[in-house]
Amino acid sequence: MHLPAVTGRNAATARRVVGGTYLCCAGLNAGLVLADPEVYRDFAASSYLPFVRTGWQEVVMADPTVWILLLAAGEVVIGTLLLSSSPSAVRVGWAAVIAFQVLLMLFGFGFWVWSVPVLLVLVPLARRDVAGLSRG
Repeated sequence: MHLPAVTGRNAATARRVVGGTYLCCAGLNAGLVLADPEVYRDFAASSYLPFVRTGWQEVVMADPTVWILLLAAGEVVIGTLLLSSSPSAVRVGWAAVIAFQVLLMLFGFGFWVWSVPVLLVLVPLARRDVAGLSRG
């Protein structure tokens, strides 16, 4: 399988797609937690780190509506940064997307199955996009 070369144009398009996806996911997470906060009860159950499992249950699930709405607010910020016309905001947005994906990996193997391929695509796109911003 041959992947097309990453160009400045498709990196900028990818940025808009990723930014829009984060905005949509913010709405999804907010809607889910407002409809049924218990939907997040087992989110960290498959984590290989006991402090993640315990912390999720004792902190997040103590008041899931507040914590998941804060997560959604963070996703709105990330999406907004990526959709910004400010090169420095875009740089911060890409860094936040990459950090978000890496942190998801704390929640277990299933997230590795998702995050590793996503990072293999997003990191080169982010590098190319940021390099294009520096030249532009």
